[in-house]
Amino acid sequence: MADSTARPRAAAPRPSDRPVYVIGGGPGGLAAAYALRARGVRAVVLERSDRVGASWRGHYDRLRLHTTRRLSALPGLSMPRSFGRWVARDNVVRYLEKYAEHHELEIVTGVEVHRVDRDPDGEGWLLHATGGRELSGAAVVIATGYNHTPYLPSWPGRESFAGELRHASEYRAPGPYAGRDVLVVGVGNTGAEIAVDLLEGGAARVRLAVRTVPHIVRRSTAGWPAQATGIICRRLPVRVVDRLARPLARISVPDLSAQGLPRPETGLYSRVREGAIPVQDVGLIDAVRRGRVEIVAAVESFEDGKVVLADGTRIEPDAVVAATGYRRGLEHLVGHLDVLDAGGHPLGHGSRAPKNAPGLFFTGFTNPISGMFREMAIDAGRIARAVAGTLR
Repeated sequence: MADSTARPRAAAPRPSDRPVYVIGGGPGGLAAAYALRARGVRAVVLERSDRVGASWRGHYDRLRLHTTRRLSALPGLSMPRSFGRWVARDNVVRYLEKYAEHHELEIVTGVEVHRVDRDPDGEGWLLHATGGRELSGAAVVIATGYNHTPYLPSWPGRESFAGELRHASEYRAPGPYAGRDVLVVGVGNTGAEIAVDLLEGGAARVRLAVRTVPHIVRRSTAGWPAQATGIICRRLPVRVVDRLARPLARISVPDLSAQGLPRPETGLYSRVREGAIPVQDVGLIDAVRRGRVEIVAAVESFEDGKVVLADGTRIEPDAVVAATGYRRGLEHLVGHLDVLDAGGHPLGHGSRAPKNAPGLFFTGFTNPISGMFREMAIDAGRIARAVAGTLR
């Protein structure tokens, strides 16, 4: 892995001499770089940190892939069997390091791209990066990640809270919270897993603030992983999946209505299409059923050092962990190109470049029910085919 510095732009090279720049050294970027090289296209990965897999290094300690090892490998290199079925965070990082080394990918670290423009010659793209660098590429693949910029709601009175308030991106392990009263805000997969982690790590009290009740699924049932079901579901009509999911949920997941988690009225796949992935159970069901993780209403504001909930209840936890999600953070990079929707999501994905920006590709900006690693691996091959075809 190169640790060199990209040189300032000199005379514009011919289109055929320009590399394809891949922005981001995470799984999506590495997979795209490999697929491009496999088709004879020079790909240069630009990573703003000093190592690949930077976002994975920053996740909480107990995190494991919610998708199976076999269905999460990137193209050209399997994950070792020794990693087990559900791969731990540290092993994901090791795999990404090995992937870059094994495929001898061309990676330049310590370079952050601030803006992407059309090259003045009209034949490619111009990247503005740290140190005043201007890099000319034949095409660009943006793989900066789905979880790029932590989002913390601007709750009224937030500054008055005397306790500890952190975004989930800052959470690592339950040790600092032992013996304390902790409120986790948000019941996506991150919030659910952190709540269980806190409970098992010795927190005196764990409450989980829920605005929209999620669908909860078992990570696997009788050895059959939820991911495999998700892959099948992607090929079926939404209404069919919604109809089939209801009886399956009643069989596999107990009714938690009395504990504050009733079954959602909206169908499972309908919610997925709206961007809400089901929560995979890693202990939450049992913790809620036993009353060890208490479900409370959503957070509305902070007042007099207390947290005000949507039902009017006021509570006074020692600490609040906000698992309130992330933003894509693409506005500064490509917002001026009219390639993002109102929510900041790319208008194109995978091999489908935005209509007004041919040669500009995005990968890793969806959260599919079939598994993000798997879909990024598929996207990589499709992007490489599209780029190779264009360059030819």
